[in-house]
Amino acid sequence: MLRALALMGLAAMAPSSPAQAQRPADAATIGVAAPATSVDPHFFNAAPNAQLAAHVFSRLIERDARVQLQPGLAESWRALSPTLWEFRLRAGVTWHDGRPFTAEDVAFSLARAPNVPNSPGGYGSFLRMVKQVEVADPLTIRLHTKQPHSLLPTEVAYIAIIARHAAQGAATEDFNSGRAAIGTGPYRLLSHTANDRTELARNEAYWGPREPWSRVTLRFLGNDAARTAAILAGDVDMIDQVPSADLARLRGDGRVGLFEIQGLRLIFLQADFSHDAGMPFVTDAAGQPLPRNPFKDVRVRRALSIAIDRQALAERVMEGAARPAGQWLPPGVYSYDPGTPVPAFDPEGARRLLAEAGYPDGFRLTLHSPNDRYPNDARTAQAVAQMWSRAGIRTEVAALPWSAFSARAARQEFAMRLSGWGSTTGEASYLLANVLGTYDPAARRGASNAGRYSNPALDTLADRATATLDPEEREALLRQAVHMASEDVALIPLFHLVNSWATRAGLRYDARMDERSLAMGLRRAQ
Repeated sequence: MLRALALMGLAAMAPSSPAQAQRPADAATIGVAAPATSVDPHFFNAAPNAQLAAHVFSRLIERDARVQLQPGLAESWRALSPTLWEFRLRAGVTWHDGRPFTAEDVAFSLARAPNVPNSPGGYGSFLRMVKQVEVADPLTIRLHTKQPHSLLPTEVAYIAIIARHAAQGAATEDFNSGRAAIGTGPYRLLSHTANDRTELARNEAYWGPREPWSRVTLRFLGNDAARTAAILAGDVDMIDQVPSADLARLRGDGRVGLFEIQGLRLIFLQADFSHDAGMPFVTDAAGQPLPRNPFKDVRVRRALSIAIDRQALAERVMEGAARPAGQWLPPGVYSYDPGTPVPAFDPEGARRLLAEAGYPDGFRLTLHSPNDRYPNDARTAQAVAQMWSRAGIRTEVAALPWSAFSARAARQEFAMRLSGWGSTTGEASYLLANVLGTYDPAARRGASNAGRYSNPALDTLADRATATLDPEEREALLRQAVHMASEDVALIPLFHLVNSWATRAGLRYDARMDERSLAMGLRRAQ
């Protein structure tokens, strides 16, 4: 089962650094490993963006550190019929500029979220089953669905509610500048500097509990060594993605507290299915273009999968801060399939499969990876490249900053990419709809399917599952879908991350399965 470990140093607090002494006692600085690419909460469904948005904007339904649903702007919700849900809104809530929050703002937000121009991967899939939004009165909104949809409350919990009066006609750039970034969240946006920092101020009129921090800075520290040095020096109050090489040392250091929890994020490899021929970054063994896309042959995909030693990745590259994976959910989570094991490492079997598929001499491949998004992302890609090369697929790695990588991946510029996905709904359908669902903007499916994988049978099974209200029947269908995707090697799972944070001594953090670093979870130790 999932559990959190709070490992606090026992030594006395070290003297304050000059930087720490200059900060007000009620200000907090959080060093984050990955930067938000936008303040617009509907622009890009990426964890760093959602993390920033959670400070400024509220949702109808919130999720706690164990991804359980909690009342947000909606005090209650219920199904009036299999295809009609009613949400009763919280009275007396105001926007950061003092204007009242109403159901009209919710309706506006639900209409905008799936339709943000130039989004590299937005939130449309969460609303794909919504047929009509009905404003019953200023504090009641009803959502009509196309069919029975058991996951509607879970999916609505992803949609940030924005102010209609501030955002109507606004572009993403207006959120980044702060003009349209008016929320009801616990913090107000002061400034956002891309790839540097975001400055926030406490919302004194927040509808929820009063935050202890008057000012919060989210500071981008992409370099692992820089994050560790910053927390040890007291230059920041918390860091996320604690470098795996530093975990053992920090556990025994009285200057810090360490907080960990089994996460929901899968690190995986995704092939490109959008090209039939003329594949970028793939050639034959002599360096000539291949006449067809090798990844459309399931034997090639299976060869790539079994050529990877996942245990070695978890133990050596991740230094114990990950668990080998054969599917996208960790054991113990709803809809995890016990019949889908971690693939056995079999490089000779991989060579045989490649020969059967018509590649007895293998081929050449470039694996693209971010180098500042996930713990040890570029190192993981290098290790995989070595394993593939030993199996006959001579692989090079191109590692890019996340901002460049994410934009290019969304344009299908890569043959094979390393990526990550956090199933923060705590069940299988989130990835099925977004990452493996056939890309269809009109149906709001496959928003994050950068590889353009398509399996209509899998889509049908996923739809059946989400339309099934009985939890046991739904879980059986989702497990069937997990197994189907695994047999087809729709993606190549590598490992699940163990999420970790380090705080300076005297502070504690409520470790989150969804890996978000939130000022709302940072508190003084009792």
